[in-house]
Formats: sequence, C-alpha cells, structure tokens
Amino acid sequence: MELPGIAVAVWMFVGLCASVLGYPNGKVREACTSMVPCHGGSPQLSPEHAITVNGTEFKPGDSIEVRLSGPDFEGFFIQARDAEHLGSPAVGSFVLADRRHSQLLTCGRTKNSAVSHTSKAKKKDIKVYWIAPGDAPKHVQFLATVVKKYRIFWVKIPGPIVSQPDALSPTPPSHATSEAMSTSHPVSHISKPFSASGCGMTKFCIRNPANCDPGSASCFFLSFQHEESSVFIEMSGPSEGYLAFAFSHDQWMGGDDAYLCVNEDHRVHVSTAHLKERSHPLLDAENALEDVSWRFADGVLQCSFRRSVRLPAYTGRFNLDTSYYIFLADGEASEGGLIHKHHRQPLVTDGLYNVTGLPQDIGGSRAPRLIKAHGALMFIAWITTVSIGVIVARFFKPVWSHSFLLGKELWFQVHRMLMLTTVILTSISFVLPFVYRGGWSHQAGFHPYLGCAVMALTIFQPLMAGFRPSRHAPRRQLFNWFHWSTGTTARILAVVTMFLGMDLPALDLPDPWDTYAMIGFVAWHVGTDVLLEIHSYCLIRKVEVIEDDRVQILQSLTSAEAEGHLFKQIVLTIYVCGNIVFLVAFLVAINQV
Repeated sequence: MELPGIAVAVWMFVGLCASVLGYPNGKVREACTSMVPCHGGSPQLSPEHAITVNGTEFKPGDSIEVRLSGPDFEGFFIQARDAEHLGSPAVGSFVLADRRHSQLLTCGRTKNSAVSHTSKAKKKDIKVYWIAPGDAPKHVQFLATVVKKYRIFWVKIPGPIVSQPDALSPTPPSHATSEAMSTSHPVSHISKPFSASGCGMTKFCIRNPANCDPGSASCFFLSFQHEESSVFIEMSGPSEGYLAFAFSHDQWMGGDDAYLCVNEDHRVHVSTAHLKERSHPLLDAENALEDVSWRFADGVLQCSFRRSVRLPAYTGRFNLDTSYYIFLADGEASEGGLIHKHHRQPLVTDGLYNVTGLPQDIGGSRAPRLIKAHGALMFIAWITTVSIGVIVARFFKPVWSHSFLLGKELWFQVHRMLMLTTVILTSISFVLPFVYRGGWSHQAGFHPYLGCAVMALTIFQPLMAGFRPSRHAPRRQLFNWFHWSTGTTARILAVVTMFLGMDLPALDLPDPWDTYAMIGFVAWHVGTDVLLEIHSYCLIRKVEVIEDDRVQILQSLTSAEAEGHLFKQIVLTIYVCGNIVFLVAFLVAINQV
C-alpha cells in the first residue's frame, strides 16, 4: 500500500469518484448513467426541489424551458430520458440560460445532453432549454440530482413528462426512479463503549496501544467476529473527524478495500470505498453494509456494521476469508463530511492476517520497520559515536597521550574507531529509506536533501583523514581546520535533519516530547563541551602561575595534570552515561510508534 501517510495517509480524501459535489466544478461525466453522487451514505427520500417545464408536448427540434428550483443547493445534474425506460441514455440536448451557474456536459455520444453546476456557490433556481432530437422517444421525462451539501443529496428527482403529439399515455417504468434507494439501511445507536472481552478467543482484534481498553480515550480498536457467512466489525478511537480501516495485499496504499466512519455534525456516516494509490478514496455509491450503528461521545468515535464474507456483486470488496495487511487511520473531516488526509501514518499490521481465521489479539505499527531502523541507526551514530568521538579527540590527547593501543595512541584509536562506526551506521541507515520507498521521497520536505549532505560529508571526512599531513608538516594546521569545520558542519546538519525527520509521517515520534528531548541532547553536548573548555583554560592558567613562581615546578605540574585528567575522566563517564540515556529514550520511542 505511505502511508510515509498514512498511511499509513490517512490516505484521505476528496474522490476522483463519479460524483456531483465530489467535483465542485461540476464536471461529472462519470455520473452520466447512475446520476448518483459518490459521497457515501444514502440519498434523501423526500425531495425538497422541483422540476417544472413550460409545455407538455414537443416535436423534433422544439425548445422546452426546464427549471429546477427549491431551497439553497450547491450541486445539480439534469438529464432528459425516455420516460418508459429511465435506465436508457440521455436524450436530446440543452442550451444554457445562465453560464455563471450552469454548464453543458456530454453524456455518451450525445453532445450537450446534460447540465451541471459550475461551482459550489449556493443557488435557488436554474433555468435551461431542452432541444428535442429528431429521433426522440414518444415520451421524455426530466430527472435531476440535487446536492444540498456533501452528505445531503437527492438522486433522480422525477420531473414532468413531455410527449409528442398523439402519443399514448406512457407506461410507468418497472423500477423505482432512484437507483440508490436500495442502498439505504437502518442505522441504530451504540449505547456504550466496545469491549475487548473475547479478543483472541472469539474475535480478531487490533489494538493500539497494545492491550488498551476500547473504553479509554486513547485506544484505537478494531475487531472482527466471524458469524457463519458474515463478519461483524467494530471500530473505535479518539477522533472528531473520521476513522477508517482498509484491507491491502501489501503495505502500500493502492488497490485497497476501505471502510470509513465519518463524523458530520455529531452524526456518523458509514461508507465503503476503494483506495487508488495515494490519492483520495473513491467512495462507493452502493453500500454493502448491514446492521450499521454508531456513537460519538467524549471525543471517541465508534461504529459497527456487518458485511458478508464474500460480496461477488460488489466491485472492489475483498473476500474476508483471505489474508491481508490491515490499515487503521484517523483524521479530520470538514463541513459536509468531507474527509482530509490522515495527519499521521496509519497503523499497519506487521504481517498478513485472515480475520475469519484463528482469533488473535494483535497490535500494529505506525512506522515501517525499515524507517524505524533508519531512525535508530542515525540516533546511535549521531547521539553516541560521533559525540563521544569528538569529545575524546578534543580533550583527551593529553590524558591518554602515554597509553597505546595497537601501536597508536589510545585517544586516536578510540576516536578513529568511533568515527568509522559512524560512517558504517550512517551509510547503512542512508540506504534504508530508498529501499523502502523504491526511490526518492518527494513528500519528506528538506529532510532527504539534508540527509544527502550529511552522507556526503560523512564519507568525505575519512577520505580527507587518509591524506592527513605529518604532525609537524606546514600544512597540518590547514588540515586540522578543514577536518574540524567539515566534522562540525556534518554534526550541525545531522541534528537539523533529525529534528525534521522526527515529525515526518513515516516515523512521527510523540510531540512535543521528541523536540524537547532533542533540544535537551544538544544542550547536554554543548554544556559538556563548554565545561571541558573552561576546565582546560583554567588548568593552563594554573600551570602558568606555577611556572612563574618557580617553586616545586615538577611536583606541582604533575599534581595539576593529575587533577585535570581525573576531572576529565569523570566528566567523560557522566557524559557517556547521559548520551546512553538519551539514546535509549529515543530508541524506546521509535519502538512504540
């Protein structure tokens, strides 16, 4: 299935579906046949708007004035059809009377055979002219779909029937004028929070956080209870907008079977949809769900419904006796029930599951494993190995100058080992997002660009160190300056990159904790650096005073150096322990998302 998105989106949402208001500009050719808005939910049953005409008879080539009027509405769709075969294609063509609020559309092979709105601006009255074709049927009826707002609409409102002269009375069509009426199901209200009782025993459950109580205000809960040929589904979570889950063949959005519970003015609408890549979901005009119930209380949205294990008559509905990845997302919904992309990565199961198989009680993750590994390796490299390696090289040359490891001074070997470890960890971590995304991420802002800069500097540092001049060479000072400036720049960019990466949807560590923790680490490192700089300055001044007094010089110098070395070793020990605490905190946070 980006989610880093959320999945994840949210995923979500203003469809490319066959809709009227789903296309605010009124270009709804895909709705030519059904005239059904793809908004989810069911149409209203009692029309508030009426169609009128200025005549009841016509001959080929005649013009008939058609008016649609009623309370304020946003969208509309008008056609003329054979009154005895309302399922047949549109007949005749229209001419506009007001181009500001109406536009012509071509349905099928008939040019200008339908009229729709040009914008969501409210309107009370629309006037157009219908031109009778040469091959018109004996009787023609005008139909209109009217959208008051996103979730309130009427489908195929029947208008007057106009007939050719001497035509017999029309035979009423054998089916209802509204094809969508059959999608209306009784809706009841849930009286109390869902229960996790039976999870893993009689029903398949997904909970986030793991083992949370569905009655709490922070628990996302999804359960499936297999009952013969159907599955009863419960979904709840803290959201004032919408909750949604989807079945997927992979961990990427696209080609998925989705179910939405959308809160609109404290009324919840339950819909099915189809996910197409990372675009908004295509809401279904027909609803295959039964026993729909909902509840919205104390910021927690609940909905439950039943669907058959197999739905061969509904395109896009998966069979539930097969294993899938399961996504769970939440987000905001605006007026009219229009849902927006989830503001964080969706919860995704770590494997394929059959919800009609063996009952299980599982959790999920809002961050893919490769992205978690990417973040963890970067934190290890730039919070521990780099920081400790810099402190050792900067302040421990005199402390460990007489200690050797493998023929080299100890400080140098420790510094080199830590820096090479940083290069290895950063290189591995750098590759992981590209493996996960399958290429470049265009939705991660500046994070990937800064990450590439950090990677380049990380590689450049050891290459430059390989050409390090000897200690007393004239160019050694220049090398030292370049080595320090390159390393410092890489560290600063790495911290900035981590700041940006922590809030990306693919990882999204807890706010505002992650920001405060990173600020704390930076302050911890800078504070330690400043403390050791001050200590080194004071030690130098103390040695200079001793040399000026010329009293017990050797003994005093040795004593001063010993005190200074002991202090630095204590500070380094405390600093390493502090870094480990920060690292563990970040790793725990990564593991929990």
